[in-house]
Amino acid sequence: MLWIPISLAAATFQILRTSRQHELRDQLSAGAAGFVRYLYGAPFAWALAIVWFGIAGHDVPTPPTRFWPLVTAAGLAQIVATVALLRSFRERDFAVGTVYSKTEVLAVAIAGAVGLGEPLALPGWLGAVLVTVGVAWLASGGSPVRLLRRAGDPAAVMGLAAGTFFAIASVLIRAASRSMGEEQPAFDRALVTLVVMLTIQTVVNTAGFAITDPASLPKALRAWRPAVYVGLFSLLGSMGWAWAMTLENAAKVRT
Repeated sequence: MLWIPISLAAATFQILRTSRQHELRDQLSAGAAGFVRYLYGAPFAWALAIVWFGIAGHDVPTPPTRFWPLVTAAGLAQIVATVALLRSFRERDFAVGTVYSKTEVLAVAIAGAVGLGEPLALPGWLGAVLVTVGVAWLASGGSPVRLLRRAGDPAAVMGLAAGTFFAIASVLIRAASRSMGEEQPAFDRALVTLVVMLTIQTVVNTAGFAITDPASLPKALRAWRPAVYVGLFSLLGSMGWAWAMTLENAAKVRT
C-alpha cells in the first residue's frame, strides 16, 4: 500500500506546481507556462538521477526497445494535457479548469483496461464513475441544465481535453516503467522513466518554440524565479506519480 501515501504527496505537489504555473499567466503564454515545467524540471530530475545512480550506486535499469516509443508518447500526451489545462484557466479560472480536468479518472480506468489489460474490480469502476459524476456536479453547480449549456464552453472543452491526455500519459508512463521488468526496483524504473520523459519534453518544447514562437524562449528564461519552483514541484509531483503508477494500477493511483 506504499502507493497511497506516495500518490497523496504527488497530488499535493501537483497542486502547488499548477498554482505556480497559473501565476505565470500574465508573463507567459499558456504554451510557455507549460514549457517551464520541463525546462526547469529536467535539471532537478537529472540531479536526482546522478545522486541516486551515480553517488548512491544503485544499478540503472536498462530500457528495452519498446520503452522508447511508450515514454515518447507519454511525454507528448502530457505536453498537450498541460497546455490544454492552462488554456482552460485562461478561459475561466483555476478552479473551473481543474474540476473539468478531473474527468481524467474515468478515462484512466478505461485506457488502463483497454491498453494494459488491467480492468478495475466493480468497486473501482463505481468509484471512478462517482468521481466523474461529482466532477460534473461541481462544474454545473448542481444544475443538469447548466451542465448541458456548458458542454461547448471553451473552458470545459480544454479541461476535458486535459483530462483525456493526462489519462493517456498516465497509462503510457506505467507501461514504459513496467517494460523494464518487474525484477527491477520500482523507484529505479520510475526515475529512469521520468528523466527520459522530461528530457524528451524539454527538447521537443525547445525546438517547437524556436520554430513557432522564438520570443517565448527568453521570456521563459527571464521568468526563472517563479519558474524554478514550477520545475521543482513538477519533479516532485511527477516522480511521485511515476513511482506510484509503477507500483499500482494507474486508475487506482489517479483516483
